[in-house]
Amino acid sequence: MYAIVEIAGQQFKVAKDQKVYVHRLKGDEGSSVSFDKVYLLDNGTQVTLGAPAITGASVGAKVVKHLKGDKVIVFKKKRRKGYRVKNGHRQALTEILIESIFAKGSAKKAAPKKETAPKAKAAEAAPKKETASKASVKKAPAKKAPAPKAEDLSGKTVSDLKNLAKAKGITGISAMKKADLIAALNA
Repeated sequence: MYAIVEIAGQQFKVAKDQKVYVHRLKGDEGSSVSFDKVYLLDNGTQVTLGAPAITGASVGAKVVKHLKGDKVIVFKKKRRKGYRVKNGHRQALTEILIESIFAKGSAKKAAPKKETAPKAKAAEAAPKKETASKASVKKAPAKKAPAPKAEDLSGKTVSDLKNLAKAKGITGISAMKKADLIAALNA
């Protein structure tokens, strides 16, 4: 039998009589601790998943000793700048012995059904909102951009005017001069 449990902010796969090194816990050496955030239980024949945690399940452990981990050297350097910093770090750890895994309950099956009912109502309500927004979009007429005035077009180049004429669908623009293009665009 094993379990996946959250201990000191990390998830561990634990089994009975297993020693685990975790981040420092507050309990004294020799004291018992229990962890309630059990996410998965496997007893060999049945696997129980939590949503997110299994209600009623817990893992009991005994604090064996507090210790420090191996030294880790943290070296920072920026080349050609004369910047060099060397630090060391030893993580504070606790060694625990898993004594028992309790599987008093499993995830309630009624709770997910209750959660699906509001989701179904929300799913039914969502299309209604979408159709209402589509209807309001259909009712509102599309606004057209105002036609550019003659003084607006006078500062543009001939190639810009030809591109505008092509976009409007005006034909025969290759032979037109700048004044003719402005007149055709304002018409």
